[in-house]
Amino acid sequence: MSAPPEAGLPGALAGLKVIDLTVMLAGPFCTMLLADQGADVIKVEPPEGDHTRTVGPFMPDDGLRAFGGYFQSVNRNKRSIALDLKSAASRADFLKLVAGADVVVENFRTGVMDRLGLGYETLAAVNPRLVYACLRGFGDPRTGASPYVDWPAYDVVAQAMGGVMGITGPAPDQPLKVGPGIGDTVPATMLAFGILAAVRHADRTGKGQFVDIAMYDAILALCERIAFQHSYAGVVPHPEGNGHPLLCPFGLFRAADGWVSIACPQDRFWRDLCTAMGRPELGTDPRYALNNDRVVHRAEVIEAVTAWTTTRSKAELGAALGGLVPFGPVNDAADIFADPHVAVREMLQPVDHPGSARRGMIAGVPLRMTLTQGRVRSRAPLLDEHADDIRAEFTRAAPSLQKTSNQDQTS
Repeated sequence: MSAPPEAGLPGALAGLKVIDLTVMLAGPFCTMLLADQGADVIKVEPPEGDHTRTVGPFMPDDGLRAFGGYFQSVNRNKRSIALDLKSAASRADFLKLVAGADVVVENFRTGVMDRLGLGYETLAAVNPRLVYACLRGFGDPRTGASPYVDWPAYDVVAQAMGGVMGITGPAPDQPLKVGPGIGDTVPATMLAFGILAAVRHADRTGKGQFVDIAMYDAILALCERIAFQHSYAGVVPHPEGNGHPLLCPFGLFRAADGWVSIACPQDRFWRDLCTAMGRPELGTDPRYALNNDRVVHRAEVIEAVTAWTTTRSKAELGAALGGLVPFGPVNDAADIFADPHVAVREMLQPVDHPGSARRGMIAGVPLRMTLTQGRVRSRAPLLDEHADDIRAEFTRAAPSLQKTSNQDQTS
C-alpha cells in the first residue's frame, strides 16, 4: 500500500477533503493540483476502475499492469475506493462520504449525476458547505445553457473551438493542434482555482456552491488576445508560424543543430541582440529601432537574426545571449532530463510503480512555497487500495457506512 497523502510535512491544503469522481485527464489533473498541495483526495472509481488505468506506456518489466505512466502522472497523492454508483447501497455510501467532505469534483457529461440521484442539489442538501465542481466541454446548464451542452468534448475539440488552433500553425490556412493536452489541463487548472475560491467563501459564510468550467471557455480565455484584436482592430487573427503579430523579433529561429527562442519585447533587448550579433548599427537604424517599426519590417528583421543564428549551435547561442536577452533553446525530453534547472527545481519526481522493479519519473510540482511546499507524496493508487481506511474514517462519522457487497459492485 502506498503511503497516505498526509505523510510527512503537511501541505497548504492539509485537512481539505475532496471526493474525486473524475476520469481521463482534465478532471484528474484538477484534483492532482489539490492533492499536490496536501488535500486528501479520495478517488471514487467504478468497479472496473478509471479507463486510463489501461492506457500506457507501461514499464517493460511490469507484470501487474495496474496502471501505466498516464494514470500515474495525474493520480499521484490520491487514495482510491471503488463504488458502483448505479447500486443503491453504493449511492448511500457515497452520500456518507459527501457528508464529511469539503469538495466533490466530477467531469461526467451533463445530467449523469442527476440521473444517478446525486446531482448538486441533492448533495447540497446533505452538506450545505459542499463545493460541487464540474468540468465539461461546454459547461453546465446551471450556469449557462450552451447550444452544445450535449456534445462530448476532448482536448482536441476544446483547442479547435476555443481559438488556440486558429492562431497556431505554419501558415494562415494551416491550423495546428498544440502538442500537450492544454484543452484539458488549462480548464483543469482554472477549475482548481475556482474550487479554492469557493472553499474560501464557504469557510467565511458556511455556504457551499456550484462551480463549473467549460473547456471551450477556458481555452478562449487562454487566447485572450484574439478577443481584443478582433474588437479593437477588426481583424481575424490567423496562424502566423513561429512569430508574434505584435512583437518582433519574438519567436523561433533555426540554429546549426536545432532551434532556439529569442524575444525582444523591449527595444533595449533588440539593441543588445544586435550588439551580440556583431551588427550594432541595426539597433539604432530608424527602420528597426522601435518595436512597431520592426513589426512593419518583420521580414528583414527575421532574415538578419536567422542569418546569425543558423551559423551557431544552441550552446553557442546560449553563451552569447543567456542573461542578455530573453532566450531559450527548444528542448526535447532528453534535454529536459539533463537540464540542471530541472534538477535543482525538482521538476522530475521518482515514484514507485507496482509490478515493476524500476521507479518511474513524472513531472513535479511547479508551484514553489517557502513554508508549505507541495510535493509528490505518494504514487498513484491501486484500484480500491484505500477502501478499508476510507470506510473506517467515515464509519466513525457515519456508523451505517458499510463495505459494498459483491452483488452491489456488479449490479
